[in-house]
Amino acid sequence: MPHDLHVFVLDDEPLVVETLALMLRANGFPVEGFTSPAAFLERPPCDDIACLLLDLRLGGQSGLDVQDDLRRRGYSLPIVFLSGKGDVPSTARAMREGALDFLVKPVDEPQLLEALARAREKAVAQQHETRTQRDATARLALLTKREREICDLVAQGMLNKQIAYELGISEDTVKVHRGRVMHKVHVDSVAALVRLLSDSQPRRSSS
Repeated sequence: MPHDLHVFVLDDEPLVVETLALMLRANGFPVEGFTSPAAFLERPPCDDIACLLLDLRLGGQSGLDVQDDLRRRGYSLPIVFLSGKGDVPSTARAMREGALDFLVKPVDEPQLLEALARAREKAVAQQHETRTQRDATARLALLTKREREICDLVAQGMLNKQIAYELGISEDTVKVHRGRVMHKVHVDSVAALVRLLSDSQPRRSSS
């Protein structure tokens, strides 16, 4: 049965990549394999529901460095770490930094499938969050500088007369701008405006 979770496999041993790819494809997953961090990081960001199976030790580089690099780039890809020598400090750091799971090689197929089920659930939630943020940011970008100022003050709970005093403009002008703000961003209440502003804020990237 085909799955909609796109799985990236990054391991410096070609045989491991090939073995995992065969196992995953046999279970219906679309798979891309990589044997170097550079090759994987050069790939354009994936908009599909996806996750990364990442080896802890990649030749002279640690999988933890790849995890850090992804986070710095703002990629919120769920990560399942793989290792033949999984030590407690590395496991703890990986999980603390947002790794979804940590499996020991050779990977047990049922455990891997369970981990991928969790990865899919997280990836779906992250995709929804990303799309919500992009939509909110795009809607707010329609506002002029003055409208955005008023938008922020309205969201803070300030009344029209307070906003007028704060910005040194008339209350009637505030009312006009306020109406334009609500129309442009397609909200009909202050509560909805507050949610929109919250949705536009970037979340801390997690793996």
